[in-house]
Amino acid sequence: MSEARSSTGTSAPTVLRMILGKRLQDMRQAADASLADAAKALRVTSLTIRRLEKAEVALKPLYVEKLLQTYGAGQQETDEFVSLAEQANKPGWWHAYRDVLPSWFTAYVSLETGASTLRTYEPHYVTGLLQTPAYARGVLSGGFPNGTEDELERRVHLRLRRQGLLDRENAPTLWVVMEEAVLHRVVGGPDVMREQIDRLLEVSELDHVSIDILPFEVGAHVGACAPFTYFRFEEPELPDIVYSEILSASVYLDQRDDVVAHLEAHNRMSLMTSSRAGKALLNRMRKEYS
Repeated sequence: MSEARSSTGTSAPTVLRMILGKRLQDMRQAADASLADAAKALRVTSLTIRRLEKAEVALKPLYVEKLLQTYGAGQQETDEFVSLAEQANKPGWWHAYRDVLPSWFTAYVSLETGASTLRTYEPHYVTGLLQTPAYARGVLSGGFPNGTEDELERRVHLRLRRQGLLDRENAPTLWVVMEEAVLHRVVGGPDVMREQIDRLLEVSELDHVSIDILPFEVGAHVGACAPFTYFRFEEPELPDIVYSEILSASVYLDQRDDVVAHLEAHNRMSLMTSSRAGKALLNRMRKEYS
C-alpha cells in the first residue's frame, strides 16, 4: 500500500496476498536483485513487479515460480509459495457482496478480517462491528438514499456478517472511542436506539472489546476529525495501517509518521474518559430512550 492512496480499484487484496507480496519483495532484495532484474526475468515492466509486491494485482503462479527461481529459492520452497499464492488469489467471502460493496471499502473488509487489533474513532455513528440490525438498516438507508430495498437488505446482511469476526476463536481486540454525539443522533427511533445501547452494554463486558465514550464536556480535542480505524496484524510482514474516509472515497496510510499520529490521537482520546464512565453514560442514555 502507498503512503496515502485513495482506494478505487475493483479487487481488494486478501491479507495473505499482501503477506506474500511483501515476502517476494524481501526475497528479491535478499538476492540483491533490482526491480529491473526481476522484470527482465518475467519479460514485463518494473511497474508490474512493484504491483506484485504491493499486492495490487493477483499473484500469477507462473510469475511467482519464475521469480523464486530467479531469487535462488529451492524447489520445495517454490512449490509451497506457489500453493499459497493460489490460495491468496481466491476471492474473499465479501466478493459475493460486490454488487452493494463500494469499491473503495473492499480493502477495509479484507484488513478487518485479517487484523489482530482494531482501534476506531467514531464521531457520527456506532461502529459497524457493533451495530444492531435495525440500527444498521437506519444508517445504511441514510447513507444510500437511492438504493433499492433489496440492496439495503444485502448491505445490512454484509454488515452483520462482518461482525462474525468478534465471535471467532481468535477474535481480534476491538477498542472503540466514540463521541457522545453518537448516542444523541437518533437512528431509527427510540426503540432502535435503546436496543443499540443494550448491545453496546452487552459487548462492553467482553474481554476483547473496549468502548470509550467522549462526553461533550471534553470540548475540543486532538481527534475531532474524520472517523478512522487503525489496524495491527500478527504477521511481521504487514505494517500497521490506518484507514479514513470521506463521502465517496477512502485513504489508506501505512507510513510511520501518519500511523503514529493516529495512534497517539486514539491514545489521547481514550485518556479523556474511562470504561466505567462510558457505561454510566450508556445507562443514562438508555433511560432517556425508555
